Amino acid sequence: MKKYNELATAEPAGSSWDVFGRDDQLGTVNFLTPERVAAAARLIRTGRRFGLDHPLTAFEPYPTGTRRPIEHHLFSSNEHHRDDWIDSFYLQSSSQLDALRHIGHPQHGFYNGLAPADNTEESTTLGIHNYAQSGIAGRGVLLDVPRFFAAQGKPYDASATIVIGATMLDEIAEAQGVTFGGGEMLLLRTAWAEQYLAKTPDERLATPWRQSPGLAQREEILRWLWDHEIALVAADNLAVEADPVIESDFRTPGEKPPAKGVDHSGMLHRPLIALLGMAVGELWKLDELAGDCAADGVYDFFLTCKPLNLIGGVGSPPNAIAFK
Repeated sequence: MKKYNELATAEPAGSSWDVFGRDDQLGTVNFLTPERVAAAARLIRTGRRFGLDHPLTAFEPYPTGTRRPIEHHLFSSNEHHRDDWIDSFYLQSSSQLDALRHIGHPQHGFYNGLAPADNTEESTTLGIHNYAQSGIAGRGVLLDVPRFFAAQGKPYDASATIVIGATMLDEIAEAQGVTFGGGEMLLLRTAWAEQYLAKTPDERLATPWRQSPGLAQREEILRWLWDHEIALVAADNLAVEADPVIESDFRTPGEKPPAKGVDHSGMLHRPLIALLGMAVGELWKLDELAGDCAADGVYDFFLTCKPLNLIGGVGSPPNAIAFK
């Protein structure tokens, strides 16, 4: 497998488009080879299971203000029957997995060169169904940022912007006794969701949402993830990366903020998803799993993720489970 530095000569530079093939729609999920999945299954020793999805309504009101609350309706055709449906179901309103059609690059378009003009409601290219139909399973590894800070005697605020660089990822892994062999799914606990969910709805609305620990917007993070052959990266915050963007290697000169919606300028999302084809998960429920890992000192596990088989979907609840 090419190292990240070798992707500098790719077209476009820094992309994996020729690594997996120009028709590929899985990106880094290709790192989950059958041999790696079979080896990861042997990590199940006790049978303990940890669901990694928050309830669909957990993050209402949604911090960005772009997703309305779910409306859950029940009906029955007779006394002994019940059925239901959902209105206003935003597939990325709680724990989520992004499809590769979610975020594009301002210069190069979406993964494997899909043009923004072709990424329409009629198109199914790069949809979440690709992950659903391939299945996502393998070795999961959790890096616990708050516990690392505590062990170092350093203050930590899950509602503040704390930038996590490649060196810190290595330091946390070493402190936890974690090694990487390629094809892992990296779970990053920042405790952002825990502090957010502890607030009342009024407190949530009164608190600036764009403050979160997370990965640095630096090329070193792309290099670290790619060279470790990380198949999926997920966190318990809104974007996996630090928020807001303070310093970035990915600014586009002259770019203006969009007329509406979140400003993605400088975000890690753009090269991570559009160029490398990385599977990205957000707002995952990691507190109970992290507590168990801290208790037994075992920070790896068998991990499954089965998004909804929605043809052309932009995102989905991950339906993720960790097995120890």
